[in-house]
Amino acid sequence: MKKKKTDKKKNTIKFSWIFLLIGASLFILVIYRLCFLALSTEIDGINIQEFASSRNSTTRVLTAERGKIYDVNGNVLAENVSSYTLIAYLDPSRTTDKNNPQHVIDKEFTAQELSKVLDISYEDLLKNLKKEGVYQTEFGAKAKGLSELEKDRIKDLNLPGIGFIETKKRYYPYGDFMSYTIGYAVEKVVTDENGNKTTKLVGEMGIEKYYDDVLSGKDGYTFYQRDRNGYKIPGTSEITVEAVNGSDIYLSLDANVGMFLEQALDNAAAKKYKWEWYTMIVADAKTGAILGAVSNPSFDPNKRNIKNYLDYNTGVAFEPGSTMKTWTYMAVMENSKYDPNGKYKSGTYTASDGTEIGDWKRSGWGNITYDRGFALSSNTGIISLLRKNINKDTLRSYYSKLGFGTTTGVSIPNEVNGKIAFKYETEYYNAGFGQGITTTPIQNIKALTSIANDGMLLQPYYVDKIVDSDGTVSFKGGRTELYQVASKSTTDKMKDLMEDVIAGNSSTCTGYPYYMQGYDLIIKTGSAQVASGTGYNTGEVIKGIAGMWPKNDPKLIFYVAAKKPNDGSGGRVSPMSSVVKELVKNISSYYEIYSSNDKPTIISKTDKSIKIESYINKDTGKISSSLKSAGFNPIVIGSGNKIIKQYPASKTIVTTKDKIFLITNDKDIKMPNLTGYSLNEAKTLLNMLNIKFTYEGNGYIYNQSVKPGTKPDEVILYLKDTYIKEEPKERNEENK
Repeated sequence: MKKKKTDKKKNTIKFSWIFLLIGASLFILVIYRLCFLALSTEIDGINIQEFASSRNSTTRVLTAERGKIYDVNGNVLAENVSSYTLIAYLDPSRTTDKNNPQHVIDKEFTAQELSKVLDISYEDLLKNLKKEGVYQTEFGAKAKGLSELEKDRIKDLNLPGIGFIETKKRYYPYGDFMSYTIGYAVEKVVTDENGNKTTKLVGEMGIEKYYDDVLSGKDGYTFYQRDRNGYKIPGTSEITVEAVNGSDIYLSLDANVGMFLEQALDNAAAKKYKWEWYTMIVADAKTGAILGAVSNPSFDPNKRNIKNYLDYNTGVAFEPGSTMKTWTYMAVMENSKYDPNGKYKSGTYTASDGTEIGDWKRSGWGNITYDRGFALSSNTGIISLLRKNINKDTLRSYYSKLGFGTTTGVSIPNEVNGKIAFKYETEYYNAGFGQGITTTPIQNIKALTSIANDGMLLQPYYVDKIVDSDGTVSFKGGRTELYQVASKSTTDKMKDLMEDVIAGNSSTCTGYPYYMQGYDLIIKTGSAQVASGTGYNTGEVIKGIAGMWPKNDPKLIFYVAAKKPNDGSGGRVSPMSSVVKELVKNISSYYEIYSSNDKPTIISKTDKSIKIESYINKDTGKISSSLKSAGFNPIVIGSGNKIIKQYPASKTIVTTKDKIFLITNDKDIKMPNLTGYSLNEAKTLLNMLNIKFTYEGNGYIYNQSVKPGTKPDEVILYLKDTYIKEEPKERNEENK
C-alpha cells in the first residue's frame, strides 16, 4: 500500500513541471513580442510610426486661388466665381424639431417644385428623392454648377431638406468671345506631391491649358495633432505653409478689336451670308502682338457647348491657295533675278506627266507680265517663274525659312506644323500656288510680319505680361526679331504687287471687291479646293485673304479664311469683302491710323455713319441729344448727369443700325429690357453693368429671368431665332 502511495506522489510532481515550462515559454514569447514592437519601425509592411502619427494628426490643404486672365486693357476675360451643387437630405435623423424639419418630408411636392426651376423632369427628381437607405442624394449634371441666381431661386421655394454644396468654377464674362484662344478650366480632383487630394480648377484648352501651372499657383497646407474627435490638441504645435495664389495673365488681345471682329461676322450673318467655318486673326505689324483672334462657329466656355475642339487659327492646317503666291514670288526675288517686265503665256500648262494645270480663267489673258500675273492670281505665271528661276529644294527651303511646316511657338496648346512636302514636278508647281501643301493662319501672320518690317521676321505672341500674386511682373511680351528673310527691295516690291491685287477692276485684279478709298489696304486673295482622299471635292473651296495697311508703313496685318462661304442661297458671292471692310474701318479709327489731314471717307452710301468720340465725364443730356439729332438712338442706362462708361469705344465708326450704350453715374442702376437684343449686344451691356449672366438657346433674346427695373447680380437670358426682325435689303457691294 505504501509503495502505491509513493508512486502516486511522484506522478503528481512530474505533471506540475510541464505546466511550469509551458508558462515560462509563453512569458518569454510575450516579452520578445513586446520588445519587437517597441524596437521595430515597420510591422507587417506598415511603418508603425507613420501609422500612429496619421491616426493622431491631420493635414488640411490650403487651396491656391487661380489667377485671372485679362485683355491688354485690363478687361477680365476669365475669373473665379462660386457655383453650387443641389443636394437633398433624406435621413429623418437630421430632424430633431418637428416644427423645423431638416430632411425632405413631402417627396412628391419637392420634386414638383424643383422641376419648375430646373431643367430636370419631375420623374427623374422623384426617382432620386425616393432612394432608400441613403443619407443624402444629388440630381446629376443638370443640378451641378448652379449659379448664385439659380441657387437663390431654389432657396426661395423654402423646401425642407434641400441644401447646396459650394464650389468654385471658372466664369467667362464675354461668353463665346475669342473662346478658342482663352480656352476653359474645369474642376477636377488632383493629388499633390504629398499625396493630399483636393479639388482644383484645371485648364483644358487655350491659354487656360498652356499656362495651367502659372494660373494655378501652389497649394499650401496646415499640419496639426488631433484628438480622437478630430479636434486640435491644445498645446501642440501647428505647421502652416501658406498657399501661393496663381499669377494673373494679361493677353495681347484687345477686347475692342475682338468685338469688331465678332460684330463684322454678326453683320454678315444678318445679311444671310453663310459659311461652314470662318476664322480671323489681326496682329500688330510692328510687334507681332495678336490683337484679335476669332473663329466661327465658336463655343461658350461657361457652357462648354463644344462641337469642334480644334482652334482653326493654330490647330488646323489647310491648303491656303493663292495667298501662297506671295511667298513664291519672294522666293524667286531672293534666290534669282525677278524680271517684272518678263512675259509668259497665260491660260494652261501641261506638265511632263500629262497633268494640265490652268488659270482660274482657262482661256487666260494672252501674253502678260509677271506683275500682272500676280494681280490676276495666275497659276501659269507661278509655273513659269519656278521653271525659269528656282528648283523645288530652294522653294521648300524658303517656305521653311518663313516658318511654314513647323509650329510658330505661340502659347496655344495643340498647335500643328502644317505640311510643305512636295517631290514630283506637278506637286512642285501646285505648291507654288498653295495646293497640295497645308499652312495655318498663325503661320501666315508670322510670315506677313516680314513684309511689314522690311524683311525682318517677327515672333507672334499672345501674352502681354504675367503678374505674380505679389504684384511682380515675371514676364513681359514684346517685339522679338527672329532673322532677316528678305531685303527691303524685295518687300517693297511685294507691297506694290499686293496693291495691284486690290487697286483695279474685275478685268485687271482679283481683289477689287476689297478696295477702300483712302485706306491704302494691300492684300493677296486665295481660293483652294478642299482635298478629299486622293482628289478634291467639286465646288468646295476655302477662301483666304492675307493683308496689311497702310501700305507704306503697315500698322496692322491680318489673315482671314472661310470654308464654303456663300450668299446664303448657295450662290458664289462671298461675305469676306464686307467682313474685311468693316473690320478695317473700325480698327483704323480705333487706333487712329490716319491723321486729321488724310482721314478716309467714312459715310456709306446706304447708312449714315459717324465716328464715336469719347463721351466719358460729359453731360448725359447734351450727348444724348446730339446723337439723336444726328439720327442715332443712344441707350442711356441710369438717370445720372454724367457718362462713366460707353460702347462702342471712342474712335469706332458706327451706323444708325448699331447700338450705342451710355452708362451714367447713377448709383442705383437697374436691369434693362434686353428683348430683341442679339447675344453679343446683351453680353456687352451686361459686362458694362457688372451683371453676370447665363443664356439658353440661340438667336435673339425674347425673355429674361429678371424683370426690367430691378437690381440683380445675375440674369438668365432666353433666346430663339424666330425673334429676328427683317431689315430692308441692302445693295450688295460685291455685286456692283
